[in-house]
Amino acid sequence: MNSFGVVFKVSLFGESHGNSIGVVIDGCPPGIPLVPDDFMTDLSRRQSGSRGTTNRRETDKPEILSGVYNGATTGSPLTLITRNSDKISSDYDVFKSVPRPGHADYVAGIKYSGFADLRGSGHFSGRITWGLVAAGVIAKLIVMPAQISAKLISAGGMSDIDKAIEKAMAEGDTIGGIVECRIVYPQKALGEPFFYSVESAMSHIVFSIPAIKGIEFGSGFSASSMKGSIHNDPFIDSTGKTSTNNSGGINGGISNGNEILFRAAVKPTSSTGVSQRTYDFSKGQMTELGVKGRHDTCIALRMPVIIEAAAAIAMADLLMIDRGINGLREF
Repeated sequence: MNSFGVVFKVSLFGESHGNSIGVVIDGCPPGIPLVPDDFMTDLSRRQSGSRGTTNRRETDKPEILSGVYNGATTGSPLTLITRNSDKISSDYDVFKSVPRPGHADYVAGIKYSGFADLRGSGHFSGRITWGLVAAGVIAKLIVMPAQISAKLISAGGMSDIDKAIEKAMAEGDTIGGIVECRIVYPQKALGEPFFYSVESAMSHIVFSIPAIKGIEFGSGFSASSMKGSIHNDPFIDSTGKTSTNNSGGINGGISNGNEILFRAAVKPTSSTGVSQRTYDFSKGQMTELGVKGRHDTCIALRMPVIIEAAAAIAMADLLMIDRGINGLREF
């Protein structure tokens, strides 16, 4: 559905060109100091503006509707919204008859019997990740002293990201990229052995981000070609520190205290400026589709803070589950 989490539960709502978008966070601990400005550092990182991102400009200013009193969280559900103002909905009228290749237009039309609001891609839009980033701000406070950071390490198959962006823009096309996320000083013993392991929880929420097509932890897919004696991470002191980190800080689905490391693959933006042959469902024939509107040349440019937020939310939920079951730990 539209929610993630067992104890720290995050629910997203709204449409890209609707009145507003937002998030409800249930299970937020009481007593966390919080004012609207606390969200703006991360929300600003998610905004467009840099070369290769959309020309749509929203303030992204958050409004706190519930769950905060006298500058601190109350423990009741926390609701945050931001208003949509920079909208050109007419750009999307044609997609009901000629759904964009690679996008959700076609499947949304079937799943919701033609009632889905597809203006600006509706609830399928990357704009909805505003709520994910907002929730991530709080989650990062909960998981301290763990620190989460992500960066774009390649775009369009190139490590020279600026060059890749320039090339794609010159061709009127779009490109994807790879985002690497690191969690340093993570709490030990988070995660469950099978269905809510660190990898499965993290993968679940990261794959919920529009445009994510793959994820790998530690040595990832290259582990399949390694020998066990090389892939294993030997312990080197009484704190559990390891000499290598091929496991990405996770053993048996449980965090071991070393850096948690994963990489996520981001596909090219589906709305490309290159004209494509596709099917017109209203006319029953092939047609040429040129996508109008304002779209990112490389959506991966805006992904690092979103992936940080997703990782923080998963970690916060895992932390609250574990401490609720096992209590506070001493290591």
